[in-house]
Amino acid sequence: MVKIDIISGFLGAGKTTLIKKLLSSALKGQNIVLIENEFGDIGIDGGFLKEAGIRINEMNSGCICCSLVGDFKKALNQVYQEYSPDRIVIEPSGVGKLSDVLNAVMSAELPDCKISSLTAVVDAKKCKMYFKNFGEFYKDQIQQAKCVVLSHTGDIATDKLQYCLDTVKSLNDEAVIVTTPWDDIDGEKIFAAMTNSNSLADELKKLEEEEICPVCGHHHDHEHGEECGCGHHHDHEHGEECSCGHHHHHADEVFSSWGAETANKYDCDGLKNMLEALDGGEYGIILRAKGIVCGEDGRWLHFDYVPEEVEVRFGGGEVIGRICVIGSNLNKEKLAELFKVNCR
Repeated sequence: MVKIDIISGFLGAGKTTLIKKLLSSALKGQNIVLIENEFGDIGIDGGFLKEAGIRINEMNSGCICCSLVGDFKKALNQVYQEYSPDRIVIEPSGVGKLSDVLNAVMSAELPDCKISSLTAVVDAKKCKMYFKNFGEFYKDQIQQAKCVVLSHTGDIATDKLQYCLDTVKSLNDEAVIVTTPWDDIDGEKIFAAMTNSNSLADELKKLEEEEICPVCGHHHDHEHGEECGCGHHHDHEHGEECSCGHHHHHADEVFSSWGAETANKYDCDGLKNMLEALDGGEYGIILRAKGIVCGEDGRWLHFDYVPEEVEVRFGGGEVIGRICVIGSNLNKEKLAELFKVNCR
């Protein structure tokens, strides 16, 4: 099975830099063919990437989304037949629509091929300007992407980064978003985000699947029917009242979850205070919270919460800060205010 990765991005966003980072780490050792398409008569990046030992079939004199659609399909088939690659990486013109590139790939009808990733690289510093002046092309790239990788976030003001993040989410609330400066994370983590194996939805699902006692609200690693630490035995049928006098329902009847992605930076003590505030009741009945966020000093903070227990520790960085909460009768607006994020 040949995997196809499409990495789009507006002019100067950093597509080539990202591809080089991936080639030196996450994609290292694979048989890869890169198909480039430059807008204009001369390909700029071909020689730059040949240094990495990648075969390049360069497409010039137009862009994929218009005059080169036919040639592009021919090039795809040629690459597939001649090189038998593990992956085909497509870097389309910065002024092309991702939707048109995707349609061109699909219409090529390559056997034993699948789209592995659809990525849009977005320059966080120029987001507002491009959004205003090149809306049709710019929006399409973001809307069609499964992952949006923000570039040039290392020295950007927090409010400007938040504006870019909000803009992306307003166009595509399903995409995985990478906000962490590329120098601070390895290519494997970025590629995991690109292939949608590292998303907020995944984190929430994992949290929801954890076994939580409906009575004491704690996570228990015991077998079905075993007595948990709260002293209650839970080997009874749906809706049946157990010997402890409590009526137990299926988890999805009782629990709900809330999650947020954020580029905010948090003070360690301030984060502990936020988590301790979850015991107060005004945010709902909070049974579990966990996440990874960036600290004010650039180190990443990993946190876990169960009622009356808070742990915050330093750990490895992530592609974006994530906060996940599970409980019942959640006040999601209040939770968003507490953690200073937009409510979802």
